[in-house]
Amino acid sequence: MSEVDSNNGDPEIDRINLRIARSFLDVVDETWRERGFNSRSEFIRFALRDAVNHPEGAGVWKDLAISEAQFDEGDGISSDEIRAQYGSDNE
Repeated sequence: MSEVDSNNGDPEIDRINLRIARSFLDVVDETWRERGFNSRSEFIRFALRDAVNHPEGAGVWKDLAISEAQFDEGDGISSDEIRAQYGSDNE
């Protein structure tokens, strides 16, 4: 594959690889479809921009990564605990 083929001809775009658990990828795929994004890539770019533009939310991303690892190990956090921690109602 040529350099042009790998980035749609835009020298300012780089391709990256991301490794995540299949179970989490299933959740990501369901989420981007439900929220009306055109593709998984579009959704991931949106999420990354949001994380960079709103660093105060970075703790949420860290907690999500920890939670994913715990889930994969069979140990997780209940939705009630998450709601209590973040002050979220039953949304």
